[in-house]
Amino acid sequence: MTTQQAIPCSLYRGGTSKGLFFLEQDLPLDERERNAVLLAAMGSPDERQIDGLGGAHPLTSKVAVVRKSEKPDVDVDYLFLQVALEKPEVSTNQNCGNILAGVGPFAIEQGLVETSGDSTDVRIYLDNTGAQAVARVQTPGNAVRYSGTTRIDGVPGAAAPVSIEFTDIEGSSCGALLPTGQAMENLEGVDVTCIDNGMPVVLMRAVDFGLSGYETPEQLESDQTLKSRLENIRLKVGQRMNLGDVKAKTVPKMCLISPAKNGGLINTRTFIPHRVHEAIGVLGSVSVATACLIPDTLAYAMVSGSLSNAESVREYAVEHPSGSFSVEMQLKFSASGVVTVQRAALLRTARLLMRGEVMIPEGNPVAIKAN
Repeated sequence: MTTQQAIPCSLYRGGTSKGLFFLEQDLPLDERERNAVLLAAMGSPDERQIDGLGGAHPLTSKVAVVRKSEKPDVDVDYLFLQVALEKPEVSTNQNCGNILAGVGPFAIEQGLVETSGDSTDVRIYLDNTGAQAVARVQTPGNAVRYSGTTRIDGVPGAAAPVSIEFTDIEGSSCGALLPTGQAMENLEGVDVTCIDNGMPVVLMRAVDFGLSGYETPEQLESDQTLKSRLENIRLKVGQRMNLGDVKAKTVPKMCLISPAKNGGLINTRTFIPHRVHEAIGVLGSVSVATACLIPDTLAYAMVSGSLSNAESVREYAVEHPSGSFSVEMQLKFSASGVVTVQRAALLRTARLLMRGEVMIPEGNPVAIKAN
């Protein structure tokens, strides 16, 4: 008989991320105990995560905790947790739109949501920020379909589409779309735009750091001077974005922008916040695309101000190191210049990789830091 604790879970790829999915009822109720279990499940703290299921990268050290919702017009509640690699930390300070792509399929697989024909809409409440989303999952024959022909940059092969429409994400973490009250300002000698349309992001021109903006993630991560400058700006701007002390937080994301090269709207390199994303986060891309449509931001200036009339729904491609990410946006501009986000939607894919039990070692420590 094993002396380890077995906890049911599923491993999903959601978009360009990968993580463990749990039913809330299968984890400890106490937050510290729960987070200790998640650290052990992932194998943290350890940069290789060799003694757990983590993939030795922030994009593959993620967790979704799901429960049937008691809220009206909501099917399930979803809590996202980012498990640190080299530190005993578990953060709930942000949403994750990529992992969100797996929540609908997981909820159906676990019997939390009944199928409704060839496709099933799953209404999801995002616990981290109070936003909501609707994920449309392919369910022919009353079963989740994972195979398909939809391709997304950053993921090999093709899979069934999962369309996601967001509501109420404007200022969801910072309290306002432009949390500092300015479309552009100068910090530490660098022009920045701070924006939160689902993800707090700080936009900066790559050229202001002596970069082209088309460097590889590896090149950027090896530039210690650059990383130090970006972290210094991040720590300063966190307070101005109403995020408090962000030293131990995973937000805001720092995004270097440059002109698009492959027919997209704009090109990006995103620090998340200390590693460079090999693509771009779902909600990060929404914030970047939104900035491109707001007059006086750094991004708006870069796209030549040609997109000021965004009342109609349009699709915008945000370029990143492994391709591009399309975001469907609709913004409304009042006569006084106030911007309101009317709609944000996008297409992802997800796949169930494994389901079973993760083994938690006997005597698992609970002395951890939970953000």
